Amino acid sequence: MFLDMISLDTNLLPDNINVHLLPTPKFKTVLVTVLIHQVLDKNLAAKTALLPAVLERGTRKYPSFRELAIYLEKLYGAELGADVIKKGERQILSFSLEVVNDKFAQGENLLHQGLSVLKDVIADPFLENGTFKRDYVYQEKDQLAKEIQGLINDKTNYALERCIQEMCPTERFGVYKYGSIEELDPVSAEDLYKYYGSLLRENPMDIFVVGEIDAGETIKMIREAFSIPRDSKSAKLPPVEVYNIPDEVRYHEEKLPVNQAKLTLGCRTNISYGDKEYLDLLFYNGILGGFPHSKLFQNVREKASLAYYCFSRLEKHKGIQLIGSGIEADDYRQALEIILEQLELVKKGEITREEMENTRKGLINMYKIVGDNPYSLVSFYMDGLIGAKEEGIDYFIRKIKDIKMEDVVAAAHKVHLDTVYFLRPEN
Repeated sequence: MFLDMISLDTNLLPDNINVHLLPTPKFKTVLVTVLIHQVLDKNLAAKTALLPAVLERGTRKYPSFRELAIYLEKLYGAELGADVIKKGERQILSFSLEVVNDKFAQGENLLHQGLSVLKDVIADPFLENGTFKRDYVYQEKDQLAKEIQGLINDKTNYALERCIQEMCPTERFGVYKYGSIEELDPVSAEDLYKYYGSLLRENPMDIFVVGEIDAGETIKMIREAFSIPRDSKSAKLPPVEVYNIPDEVRYHEEKLPVNQAKLTLGCRTNISYGDKEYLDLLFYNGILGGFPHSKLFQNVREKASLAYYCFSRLEKHKGIQLIGSGIEADDYRQALEIILEQLELVKKGEITREEMENTRKGLINMYKIVGDNPYSLVSFYMDGLIGAKEEGIDYFIRKIKDIKMEDVVAAAHKVHLDTVYFLRPEN
């Protein structure tokens, strides 16, 4: 199987940066992704989310976004991206650069040039009077504020996020990945630059490289490009809070001017990505609501015609399962009843052979296509890094092939409903 050819080669640089190489001949480009890990904290989230946008505006060598874009175009249209990712109770700054493989670029050494510009974006930003350019900071604050406020316009994701907030009001996971307007408002260019300095110096940093590369040469280039002064030991991030059996189910209702009501359930699975039962839980989620053949889709949407959509998804590091549905407000009780009934059916082992095999095929295919995209490969191995699960894709496929119904039922019994959130029309 092609996936066997992809294996992670990890190296630690002298500047306390972990470099993870994924050599594969499958892609015509080379992807470099730099990740800086931070704890998800309501007092830091907005600052952390603001940083990638400000850093992407310009470097000392290329002071504006336009000049940076012109240079990237000269590198055969290299693509630069920056954002924050929420993984469990971590907020991760992600910087990516994708360049054409040197063998297709007439010996122009694009990877070397790309690494240099990526390092400059992260560690050599454009400054005015010893701090970030104030115009850049204020413009990006305005954009981030619009992003935070704009969540309400996407009612499906808004309902999921609000369910998480009601479910985890005192837990780090309850913080939105872009933070809040209240925390963003007072951030100044000076505050942000000081915070940036400590983050770059102290926090865990990983670099992933995916593509047809020579391991030794690539490590040498990264060592030369990323000679960033950093502490000899990275700050330790606190462990994620996973295991929680709620005393009682919490119910929360919110009214907004919407046409379609949103019913969202939050469950504690008490299983995280690093646990040996994780794939049993993933299989359980697939049977419940991960695919079109799943119980929620078939029984709530197709048979009862109560939902425009109905699905379940996992947050693998926090151990939370979210069940989302779009319904008519008057159908709330009936829809909730049928959703809860599906949870109980899985716990009782009322699972058909067809549901088992369709889920098995769906999950195996899901892992097979991970190897078709360099960004998916980075995400997969980043999950392994965070969850201390070093196995490759083929291991997951082999385990899925062996999962039995009793494994699924055992995982289902660890799942406990925590919160029911209902977003309904005002009238």
